[in-house]
Amino acid sequence: MSTSDSAPAARPDSTVAITRWLAAGSLLALIVLGLAWELWLAPVRPGGSWLVIKVLPLCFPLAGLLRNRMYTYRWVSLMVWIYFTEGVVRAYSDRGLSAQLAMIETVLCLVLFAACALHVRVRLHRAKS
Repeated sequence: MSTSDSAPAARPDSTVAITRWLAAGSLLALIVLGLAWELWLAPVRPGGSWLVIKVLPLCFPLAGLLRNRMYTYRWVSLMVWIYFTEGVVRAYSDRGLSAQLAMIETVLCLVLFAACALHVRVRLHRAKS
């Protein structure tokens, strides 16, 4: 094998790298948003809310996304719809800052889903080639 044959394999595809960091970044942003929202910014009860436990399931896939595990990208793209639904419902039912935070959650969920779906699609296409 010449060095030119191994060079493309050593260099990661830019789309895979971008979607990987978009997925991990939006997941991390969802975690931070959920913690800040339920503890400080707009908790249901003063001093924090038990709703903060909604962040716990988001912590599990972070390691898999950072390790670039295909299976994690697949199931996160399904799990994110639970948080999307919460964001949409609370954006219409809550008022003030809580409604704005819900809209941010909804946008982050859409970014996470798109990044995961594109990441899986590109990697499967590359594996077939």
